[in-house]
Amino acid sequence: MKHVIGLSGGKDSTALALRLMEVEPREYELICNATGNELPEMVEHWAKLERMLGLPIKKVGHTTDLYGLIDQMQMLPNFRARWCTRILKIEPTIEYFETLPEGSVLYVGLRADEEARRGIYGEDMKIRFPMREWGWNEADVWKYLGERGVTIPRRTDCAMCPYQRLGEWRDLWRDYPEEYAKGMAVEEKLGHTFRSPQRDNWPASLKELAVEFEKGRKIRGDGNAPTCRVCSL
Repeated sequence: MKHVIGLSGGKDSTALALRLMEVEPREYELICNATGNELPEMVEHWAKLERMLGLPIKKVGHTTDLYGLIDQMQMLPNFRARWCTRILKIEPTIEYFETLPEGSVLYVGLRADEEARRGIYGEDMKIRFPMREWGWNEADVWKYLGERGVTIPRRTDCAMCPYQRLGEWRDLWRDYPEEYAKGMAVEEKLGHTFRSPQRDNWPASLKELAVEFEKGRKIRGDGNAPTCRVCSL
């Protein structure tokens, strides 16, 4: 049997991995979903965790990255057609779980103050939620990470996630112009957009959004709410 920690790289899974290896030391396998569209800060965070934990993180994903699949399929994932999650995350994760010995244990970073949510679990696996067992809430997670000087990336999702909010698109345009330009180029090539045209009163296309960002148009509420966790392991 194997002991597997799902490590998305967010605050909860990061705290889970660090704490679990302190209180229940054993041989663990660390896994994360990799799409090839992660921001540099996320890639750096994974590398930092490998150094801290002394273990490699197994990247579970498709043989082709997001842009490779877009080129093959000639379509973009969007708010209504989230095929990227199915192909790049769900299916590879299920395939990985099917390779594990019977009785393997998956450790999931679900806190005591969170409602249960659907996850991708193997049929013959035991699922544990250690942070619920410890009674940890969000404040406990931040306290634990702060005491160890561990910082978390602002974003752990894909650069082109269609679920990101306006503030995150703006930050991508400002902080990672090359990533933004890649998304803008593929939108222009295929003639449709990552963003849903009906989602708000802002332009759907990244090219038109960039014009509004350049003008300094204000975003209601600043758009900096946490990214949806629907794609997290």
